[in-house]
Amino acid sequence: MTKIVIIGAGGRLGAALMREYKDKYNVAGFNHAQLDLSKLNDVREKLRPTNFDVLINAAAFTNVDLCETERDRAYLINAEAPALLANICRDKENRHLVVRVSWVFGPDRPSFVDAMIKQAQENENVDAIADKFSAPTYTLDVAQMLRQFFPGAAVAGIGDPGGHFRKTVVSSETGVNDPGYSAGDCGGILHFANAGECSWQEYAQWAVNCCREAGLPLKARIVGAFKLKDMADWVARRPVYSVLSTAKYTESTGMSPPTWRDAVADYITRFYSKK
Repeated sequence: MTKIVIIGAGGRLGAALMREYKDKYNVAGFNHAQLDLSKLNDVREKLRPTNFDVLINAAAFTNVDLCETERDRAYLINAEAPALLANICRDKENRHLVVRVSWVFGPDRPSFVDAMIKQAQENENVDAIADKFSAPTYTLDVAQMLRQFFPGAAVAGIGDPGGHFRKTVVSSETGVNDPGYSAGDCGGILHFANAGECSWQEYAQWAVNCCREAGLPLKARIVGAFKLKDMADWVARRPVYSVLSTAKYTESTGMSPPTWRDAVADYITRFYSKK
């Protein structure tokens, strides 16, 4: 059975991967308390002796405002630690894939969409930024997507092959010689996000609409608009347009990601309708 190590197992993405993979693979997870990426010696001591087929780093320093004021820590966690992980995997005959995602949401930890739903439940007036655009990424879709690139997994249609969340996925092909495994063909950087694009206002409005369609009680019906320039308390500059192109993923697999609207609707149906 494929052995998978997941770093950042307590985070929004890591927890989703743990839940989705635990019954299908031999999975070991490290949360922040168990493995702190800012302590490189601990990372070496815990991971070098560990045998695994796939190592997924779902941990990062993602608070972009704190990254501006704690630059050394941000560089250590987001650059030096992933480099160390890559070296550890290289020593185990590394194949690697760096997956970039954006506006990640899912059931394991609250995100922007959950905050908007909570506000709509408690207030009649809800606002969101209308002039900043990206694409939401559903953690359940990420989990299904990554499985295609595990050792031994067949991927159909192999060709030539922003967001503030950046996840590194590094895998070692231990004793696997399967022509269907395409991480080598689709190596380097791969963008994955749900199809389409939206502003935060459109994102929040669609979530409100889905909640109402599901019969959930909300006080707000309309999400109002304000501008990016109104966020005077933010330290880091945010990009106005950070929609990731998923063309490489589609070319490599012959599949397109689900739309962000379908993903949000699925999330609300699965996890809010039960509340």
